[in-house]
Amino acid sequence: MRSYLSKVLVTIARKRLEATKTAAKISNRDLVPLVKTLQVEISHAFKEALFIIIGVISAGFGLKGFLLPNRFIDGGATGISLLLENITDLELGVLLVLVNIPFIILGAKTFSIRFAIKSIVAITLLALVVHFVEYPTVTDDKLLIAVFGGFFLGLGIGMAMRGGSVIDGTEVLAIYLSRKLSITIGDVLLLTNLIIFSFGAYVLSIEVALYAILTYLAAAKTVDFVVDGVEEYVGVTIISNHHEALRVMIIDKLRRACTIYAGKGGYGTQGNSYDKDIIYTVVTRLELAKLHTEIDKIDKNAFIIMGLVKDLRGGMIKRKPLK
Repeated sequence: MRSYLSKVLVTIARKRLEATKTAAKISNRDLVPLVKTLQVEISHAFKEALFIIIGVISAGFGLKGFLLPNRFIDGGATGISLLLENITDLELGVLLVLVNIPFIILGAKTFSIRFAIKSIVAITLLALVVHFVEYPTVTDDKLLIAVFGGFFLGLGIGMAMRGGSVIDGTEVLAIYLSRKLSITIGDVLLLTNLIIFSFGAYVLSIEVALYAILTYLAAAKTVDFVVDGVEEYVGVTIISNHHEALRVMIIDKLRRACTIYAGKGGYGTQGNSYDKDIIYTVVTRLELAKLHTEIDKIDKNAFIIMGLVKDLRGGMIKRKPLK
């Protein structure tokens, strides 16, 4: 099977080269980098498709196993669809596609056509799952519905995002407006969901709207967990006269890599600048306490700057789950 796949990749690579090198003679050496590129593309495409499928199944379970049978709603485009499903005769599967279409069009303009295509495929799959797949109704306890309905829905949204798509288009709107206006993505999402929950309180009941807020919070935290991984990474910049001892400590005791770059101090007895080495490393939040302890052993007066790292790749760092 593997040899057959290799032959297919070589054939595709040869055709690509023939399209760009019509007069030149194609050698096997020309094919090697292109075959590797095709292997990476296929591997990534398979991984993204798997994430999207898992996300659709999970979101469908959250909707049909918890929220729909109990007339609960959520935030975002899914919440709008659930709200419209309660006040119209349209099926939820149809509403999921209709409500998300404007956001997908916006996503095509903001990001890329590929992103829009993958998103519309993911949303269509979710609509089909909601319409045709029968999930068991797990519980009628309202607290469990809000928490676990939000959990499985957030898991689905997060997995779809790991696959390079969305099944809830309000994230696209939030990113777009944050670029145009002087507000954050979180502010846009909060404002959007406040409007949805207010309509939910008016159309259904205040109790349902309050449970919807709980559902939204559970979903949002789950999305963060899935997208960012279990461990949060922190970038640490250390400025100290004992930079060599600190470098050795980070490598030997924390088993982390670090980058040393030259800097000049701007503060001195006469305002003269001077050369100094600055250390930059990335650790998990769980390792911060140990890092601070080891730094204090070497230099209690070290100047330390810390900032959250949203994503990273390569280097001597543990790989995130689901990468």
